[in-house]
Amino acid sequence: MAKNQEQKIVVLTTLNGGDDVLIQHGIKIAFSFKKELCLVYNSPSKKTVGKAREMLAAFAQNIKKELPALTVSTLFLSVKNTEFPDVLAENHEGIIIIVNALQSKKNTSALAESPIPFLFIHPESKIMDYNRLVQPLDLRKENSDGALWSSYFGRFIDAEIVVVAANDKSKEGKSNVARNVALTRKLYQKFNILHKIYKGSKSSFRNAFEAMEHALASDCNLFVMLGSSSITPLDYLIGLPERKIINKAGKLPVMVVNPRRDNYILCD
Repeated sequence: MAKNQEQKIVVLTTLNGGDDVLIQHGIKIAFSFKKELCLVYNSPSKKTVGKAREMLAAFAQNIKKELPALTVSTLFLSVKNTEFPDVLAENHEGIIIIVNALQSKKNTSALAESPIPFLFIHPESKIMDYNRLVQPLDLRKENSDGALWSSYFGRFIDAEIVVVAANDKSKEGKSNVARNVALTRKLYQKFNILHKIYKGSKSSFRNAFEAMEHALASDCNLFVMLGSSSITPLDYLIGLPERKIINKAGKLPVMVVNPRRDNYILCD
């Protein structure tokens, strides 16, 4: 992993509107995590590079003018949708990818191959604080990755974290959830992060949906969840659970951590 100052908060721009909001969220997180902000445009057609360079350069120039302390860079890629997360992470030290939530179908496909989390932002979202976070917790061991990323918001933005733990009926399920609760509590206590852990009413299969209901009924401003551990052709046909959650979230930011890959970590 690269040195601390080299890691980047990536904003995947569309150049078709809504980029301003995504960039504002990128600025907020880059400042909070003390990282570089990188504005990225990925297109299979190299014909659009000239226009993209001009537009991103204008974005970057405006940011540098207003926020001279923030390091800002631009990047142009021409790779397949499922390849760009690896390219960003391995070649350019991307650590979070901020994307348009209205393009969740396209971007959840890329997320399934990503070693870094995606933050889905609605282009009309006015939520900017990131200090009240809801996290579903199920029976999977990869919940440690979701807890780790949640902890960064607790450590760097003083976020309060509300955990909604699954209520599985099987002996193994109960044991796995209890293990994850214990590990998550230990992590948050280690960094003195304000947190609450509730036992939900749904099993691991529906836990994320129950947690989202809680988030929408509260003053939560960030939802952090694990993506799908296994994906079938039917999932792509009827919609992945994480895409349904993102659509249900409306203007609430949703961070999705991929349990199918070993995740990069934040250098602090």
